[in-house]
Amino acid sequence: MVETGLSWVRIGEFAWSRLEPSPGQLDFEWLDRAIDVLARAGLKVVLGTPTATPPRWMLDKHPDMLPIDAEGRPRRFGSRRHYCFSHTGYREECRRIVTLLADRYGRDPRVAAWQIDNEYGCHDTTLSYSAAALAGFRDWLAQRYQSPQALNRAWGNVFWSMEYTEFDEIDLPNLTVTEANPAHVMAFRRFASDEVVAFNRVQTDVLHARTDAPLIHNYMGQITEFDHFDVGQDLEIASWDSYPMGFLLDRTPATEDHKLTFARSGDPDFQAFHHDLYRSVGKGRWWIMEQQPGPVNWAPWNPAPMPGMARLWAWEAFAHGAETVCYFRWRQAPFAQEQMHAGLLRPDSVAAPALAEAAQVAQEIETLGAVGTAKAQAAIIFDYPSAWAWEAQPQGADFDYFALVFDAYRALRRAGLSIDIVPQGADLTGYAIVLAPGTFKFSASTLKALAGTDAQILAGPRANARDEDFALPNPLPPNLPGLDTVVSRLESLPPGLDIALADGGVFRSWFEHLEGAAEVRARTANGDPAIVAAGSMAYLAGWPDAAAWDGIVTDMAKRAGLSMAALPDGLRIRDTDTHRFVFNYAPHEVTWDGETYQPAEVRWSELPQS
Repeated sequence: MVETGLSWVRIGEFAWSRLEPSPGQLDFEWLDRAIDVLARAGLKVVLGTPTATPPRWMLDKHPDMLPIDAEGRPRRFGSRRHYCFSHTGYREECRRIVTLLADRYGRDPRVAAWQIDNEYGCHDTTLSYSAAALAGFRDWLAQRYQSPQALNRAWGNVFWSMEYTEFDEIDLPNLTVTEANPAHVMAFRRFASDEVVAFNRVQTDVLHARTDAPLIHNYMGQITEFDHFDVGQDLEIASWDSYPMGFLLDRTPATEDHKLTFARSGDPDFQAFHHDLYRSVGKGRWWIMEQQPGPVNWAPWNPAPMPGMARLWAWEAFAHGAETVCYFRWRQAPFAQEQMHAGLLRPDSVAAPALAEAAQVAQEIETLGAVGTAKAQAAIIFDYPSAWAWEAQPQGADFDYFALVFDAYRALRRAGLSIDIVPQGADLTGYAIVLAPGTFKFSASTLKALAGTDAQILAGPRANARDEDFALPNPLPPNLPGLDTVVSRLESLPPGLDIALADGGVFRSWFEHLEGAAEVRARTANGDPAIVAAGSMAYLAGWPDAAAWDGIVTDMAKRAGLSMAALPDGLRIRDTDTHRFVFNYAPHEVTWDGETYQPAEVRWSELPQS
């Protein structure tokens, strides 16, 4: 590891059965030896808390700790993440094992960081319909609404005679005959997210009292079931597990042709989106905790990356401000579920192809030094409750909040712009462009921030469309300051029923009919308003395709006085404080700005310093 140029090693994140083979029988000697071996070699240790994999004896002690799926079935032992976030008995077991670890290693300088649990929400484990979740949800509702009568008014429970007289009458919103009240679903989603925060806080409270080392969690790609910004408030660093090719074939919103084109490199924007998101979640500090080094085991198909891609992925992370890129894994395991997941070494300890690329990156870092990051020209507001809202009531079968935001992000990247992804309420001063697609409800702090920026702002579609309890507000949406427009009617569009725009491109999936006196900046081919504006505030009435998004971003950049760099397919740039980085994700050479870039090539140049 040292010869390769690695500096951090994560251990122990799934080791509970070896730390405590039976209740109260503790064995830390093997972990002591491991930490000693790594530290003597000059490597820094990230110690994981083992709470993502409770041992089998834990179920004998707490048989009701398993999560229950929406169909009422228990998720069983035999893999991982087999616990319900709401189970108070399991939370206490987590507090106990983390306290034991923290008492032993919290002041040990060889343990330089801690990872809390592993991949919250992975394998659809945020939402549990267990007895523990039901009890917790009823208590959460009682604290939020104070009386059943207030809850009935907020949710509109007079509809379909859904009124309650006691909080104990309220069930979880699953197994209903038809769809549950969206206000009920939204409340449950808020509760479930709060449970992840509370579960995480059990461990951070223990560790913050016993160590000064930073606390980290490794988030995942396109996981929106809980609010990562809320979890991040109790951590010092955000990290995420980056699997570009696995994510492309498993979950990235893209056409089949696009997936085939980038099957050996990953989507040109998916990793960058999450780099920018988790930089914000981590309040500026973020890592890659797991970087894909070769074929994985869990996607529908698992091809090998093009030569050079492990190096490109690492450098793109550093260009977006990553402090550290760690690979998963060091040596390919010869057994169990992940035996087909490649590592930097093969199972026989012979070097796998990515080992040389990791070593090359380490050597280049030594030469180049820290490149930092820089405030971007554009910002996108990302809001986890908006994802829950439009899952609760999509109105169209293909409406997806993440996909809508990701389309906007792609358009900014195609224009050669650097992007910051920010939460609601973030300070927006200094940005030239701010996009807020699909934001369920703007908070008061967000409206204040929008009013206080000189940026060109584009909200919508489906922005500020509900109140906190999922009712249609009056005045009607979008009800943005200074913008004289209302959504008088909306429609979701099945595939193929697109609405052509006068300036090129189409609206697909979604269209809103607007009324009012606001300036019309763009129209449909039939003359209906497509974008309306007042000063720097604009509202978008539909879901643009790529061509329409490119036109929208070009117009916004022109109004903001930004220069653009319309990039060929697969080529992307990112500016840091000191350098411009160019990345070619395409499987063929690409020419841009008089330069030719080979597949998987990374190139950087110094930026002029003011």
